[in-house]
Amino acid sequence: MKRIGILTSGGDGPGMNAAIRAAVRTATVRDVSVVGYMDGYTGLITGEFQELFDRSVGNVIQRGGTILGTSRCPEFLDAGVRFMAVQQMRRDGVEGLVIIGGDGSFRGALAIEAEHGVPIAGVPVTIDNDVWGTEETIGFDTAVNTAVIAIDHVRDTSEATGMMFFVEVMGRTSGAIALHTAVAAGAAGVLVPEAHEQVEELVERLKRSIERGKRSHIIVVAEGDEAGGAFAVAQKVGTIMNHPYRVVVLGHTQRGGAPTARDRIIAGVSGALAARALIEGRSGIMIGIQRGQAVEVALKDVVTNSHPSPDTSLLSLAQELAG
Repeated sequence: MKRIGILTSGGDGPGMNAAIRAAVRTATVRDVSVVGYMDGYTGLITGEFQELFDRSVGNVIQRGGTILGTSRCPEFLDAGVRFMAVQQMRRDGVEGLVIIGGDGSFRGALAIEAEHGVPIAGVPVTIDNDVWGTEETIGFDTAVNTAVIAIDHVRDTSEATGMMFFVEVMGRTSGAIALHTAVAAGAAGVLVPEAHEQVEELVERLKRSIERGKRSHIIVVAEGDEAGGAFAVAQKVGTIMNHPYRVVVLGHTQRGGAPTARDRIIAGVSGALAARALIEGRSGIMIGIQRGQAVEVALKDVVTNSHPSPDTSLLSLAQELAG
């Protein structure tokens, strides 16, 4: 294999650039040329790409987002569009693809491998940390750290005013960010889809904390929580307790910013191994982290298995340590 392509697809996550950098430099040191398709599968369809060299990925390891751009490309669900994309790729002289993204991106990759024999290797990136086959996805650690820093700031105002603060973090149907953030930030409560904690239980714990003289009350709420998100939860709790509160929605601030050292390391290892796998003739795999080690996982298994659930034992720990 003498020429490979890289694309970043789906939601962005801090560390994507570190993965691009690692894949490019792993390939070029082996005399394999690299192109980066712009805006995910959209660039693959239109043939919009840039040549990537050692120096073109210099000074990007510390940057959030992705230098290649990303998008969600519903057109790629169409088999005819995928056929045209593969034809374009072959005209570009590209023999295999490193796909940096999540479940949806990997489904598209598997489709072109099955239909047209395109060699593919995946690198999992999602702040939700909900990809099967890996204990850690690129972007998760940074998202949690961003949320913890924000809560540290909010806590000062909560302590000064005695108000409750309901902080909504991202996570779709996964409470991983919320659980880890709650423990790391010393939250008074946390609501996640997996635990289905009752608002009444939260209220009783908050009342006991207030009776003990505690003034700072931070409640972390996963955006996908079935109770309705932070605004709905805050209104219920505030009404029952007749206590002032504020809602803080962190939103997309968790997606951006410089990646943590942990995310840079995972991205570097994963990007390098994905490129190496392609060059050495292995395809249909994702680089996952299992028991602290990077391993090759069959992409077919990744997309057919259910999303892993976060460690809900952290919920009990967060409650026990809340004080």
